[in-house]
Amino acid sequence: MRVLQPEGWPRPKGYSNGIEAEGRVVFVAGQIGWDEAGTFQANSFGGQFRQALLNTLAVLREAGAGPEHIARMTWFITSRDEYSSSLAELGAAWRELMGRNYPAMSVIIVSGLVEPKAKIEIETTAVLPR
Repeated sequence: MRVLQPEGWPRPKGYSNGIEAEGRVVFVAGQIGWDEAGTFQANSFGGQFRQALLNTLAVLREAGAGPEHIARMTWFITSRDEYSSSLAELGAAWRELMGRNYPAMSVIIVSGLVEPKAKIEIETTAVLPR
């Protein structure tokens, strides 16, 4: 994969403006912050974010992929304020689970998710080399 960084643009923090990739594409459905039994162990935004990342990585492992293969993520969040007040916790979880991999990303504020207790849902696209 190649990070697309137009000349003269400031480097974004925590994501990439674009990713160019070639290979086998893996699509991961929106993952929320419940565990493999469908139980929310955390009510906090940061705790649900961490679990949603763990769930995403578990699905990717089924395809032989890891965080380094993630090309794009879309986060659907239910509260800008909870997101903003959790940035330190999100950063720590990201560094622990994703390392220095920064895909193209969007964060979209929604009025709610299908699972009422969910505060975040993460949809992911990964590209593995052929």
